[in-house]
Amino acid sequence: MPKEMLARYAAMTEAALERFFPQEEGCAGRLTEACRYSLLSGGKRLRPALLMEFYRLCGGEPEDAIPFACGLEMIHTYSLIHDDLPCMDNDDYRRGRLSNHKVYGEAVATLAGDALLNRAFEIMLSQTAVPAERAMAAAAYIGRCSGVFGMIGGQIEDLSLEGKTPSERELLQMISKKTGALLRAACVGGCLLAGAPQRSLAAAEQYADALGLAFQIRDDLLDVIGDAAALGKATGSDAANHKSTFVSLYGQAACRRRVDELTARAVDAAGDFADGGFLQALAKQLAGRNH
Repeated sequence: MPKEMLARYAAMTEAALERFFPQEEGCAGRLTEACRYSLLSGGKRLRPALLMEFYRLCGGEPEDAIPFACGLEMIHTYSLIHDDLPCMDNDDYRRGRLSNHKVYGEAVATLAGDALLNRAFEIMLSQTAVPAERAMAAAAYIGRCSGVFGMIGGQIEDLSLEGKTPSERELLQMISKKTGALLRAACVGGCLLAGAPQRSLAAAEQYADALGLAFQIRDDLLDVIGDAAALGKATGSDAANHKSTFVSLYGQAACRRRVDELTARAVDAAGDFADGGFLQALAKQLAGRNH
């Protein structure tokens, strides 16, 4: 079930992204080409799926949430483009293809990220299917999760920890922002769009926090034990960049146990929703993924 529903949400997202970010001509042509190169390069479309599913669980029709699902995917894509830049993680490959800056150059890649971020909020705040007050609440929450108090704040903390041995508290705080924040934006954002009660918001946040940490620890494991062809990017980058991770601090066995514990916590949080079976199955699927 989770693979089929995830594929259905991904197809909805792909079709909408094509509409929301068309190829331009003239001066803007190379920039939109660079945006589309990364935006339409595949991927799990996990965040759009979570946003639409939480919106559905709280009484909405998933199609009405597509502008927010696509906006969130644009934010995620811009963050990947910038993460791959030489001044950040300096990665040459992403999803099995050359990174954006390796194809279009650092200047265009930087501007492509900027363009995706701005287009995301333009699309979210231009929709008419969801009442304005709910749309504003969701957009504000997504903005906070994306910025200095969320994903970007986590990125700067990640950079500051390079070459150091952080405490578990520092590592958890960084992951909660860098990886977890956009997952919270998806889960809680979907609930806010639907005007869900506080209990649902709290359960969505608990699910996202457990899923996000489990996802990152699994990602750290795959950087050590994963197959580069399956991952679509080089392995061993954490060690090469002198980054401390849960794997380097506690070892592989302890990390596997931690992923199992966190997955169980996510499954429990999803149980607060009457039809949360997809969320539970998805958490279990992601815990054992190989890419």
